[in-house]
Amino acid sequence: MAKDALTVTDERSGARYELAIERGAIRATDLKRIKPRDDEDGLLSYDPALANTAICKSAIGFVDGDRGILRYRGYPIEELAEKSSYLETAYLIVKGELPDEHHFAMWRHNITTHSMVHENIKKFMDGFRYDAHPMGMLVGTVGALSTFYPDAKHVLDLESRRLQTRRLIGKMPTLAAFAYRRSRGLPYVYPDNDLSYTGNFLSMLFNMTELRYKPDPVLERTVDVLFILHAEHEQNCSTNAVRCVASARTDPYSAVAAGIAALYGPLHGGANEEVIRMLEEIGTVDRIPEYLKGCKTGERRLMGFGHRLYRNYDPRARLIKKLAYEVFEVTGKNPLIDIAIELERQALDDEYFVARKLFPNLDYYSGLIYQALGLPMTMFPVLFAIARTAGWMAHWAELIRDPEQKIIRPRQIYVGEGPRAYTPIEGRPEPIMREDAVSRFI
Repeated sequence: MAKDALTVTDERSGARYELAIERGAIRATDLKRIKPRDDEDGLLSYDPALANTAICKSAIGFVDGDRGILRYRGYPIEELAEKSSYLETAYLIVKGELPDEHHFAMWRHNITTHSMVHENIKKFMDGFRYDAHPMGMLVGTVGALSTFYPDAKHVLDLESRRLQTRRLIGKMPTLAAFAYRRSRGLPYVYPDNDLSYTGNFLSMLFNMTELRYKPDPVLERTVDVLFILHAEHEQNCSTNAVRCVASARTDPYSAVAAGIAALYGPLHGGANEEVIRMLEEIGTVDRIPEYLKGCKTGERRLMGFGHRLYRNYDPRARLIKKLAYEVFEVTGKNPLIDIAIELERQALDDEYFVARKLFPNLDYYSGLIYQALGLPMTMFPVLFAIARTAGWMAHWAELIRDPEQKIIRPRQIYVGEGPRAYTPIEGRPEPIMREDAVSRFI
């Protein structure tokens, strides 16, 4: 009878080891048993970028990249995008189930009442330079919230965790909008509790002299769907950053600030900005073949295509592509869309890209929508951060409750010098800068 186990033979010693397989994984610590002699260290697993290492068991999001599947708590992303709202989806992600009418009304009320921020936050934000990047402002102000809410350090207290979750989901749009207004030299707009979550965000972004801002329903729904599509995505770079910092029992504001800092990078939250730059560089449809040729030779990169997990069409990209045309009916067509559509067509007709399973991902079309809304590219990752807050807080709470989790402390393979004696500075020879893997980056 077959067993859920992996048998390993160590050719150095001839010893055989049986490693238990659970949910398609072995425990890395079981490798420590494999050693040629009892007085030596056991094996480590070497996995740069954690490309094939599971750091936790999670019940929040599920991705099957080969089949192009994304689910939140078991619900297909396509159904949530079509039928749900961001706040309802956030409830699902955080609490594990869709709410009934009563619980959703309470949830919406609790989020809305926490949308206001302390007046001192405005003074804090005013301290940034006039040209500060909105993501830099968001990192700073979210981290600063830990000083406004010292009760957040009680991470083992269930009611405190619930309160901080409501606070962060409620305040993130306000902080994001304040960062935008600050970068534009515009006065801050306070939250309007009579508007929806996304309608209120649009009001805080774009309200000028209106007594009551009325968001366009198409644009309001579009932003809501974009928030749903960005809300959760397994153990990505920013979620891993949140979990890593949270493993030290840090308050959630500091942990989420770390997530925002990770999202700040052009390989993560800034990827859709790179798509816009690529489309602008191409300029016209007739230059697409030349650009694709450069991608094949390594001179250029095909931005917005491919994903660490997806080896199929990202299901979110299909939904955003459809949304783009609905937005253009209101805002007018973004001229870059024609280049984007033709670039996708030619890339997917080219065996070079198909063989490498390079399909459009979430970032390929989302920037075109944000641009049509009138937002600068510096705001693209900020909207990502608003949406992903629900996922971050769910993972933060899940880690805190997980009895297997400890402070994250990876191992390393040391490749530096062996023991050396210290020589006083006056007697040292001129250092020789070697061109090996260690020294060349110093």
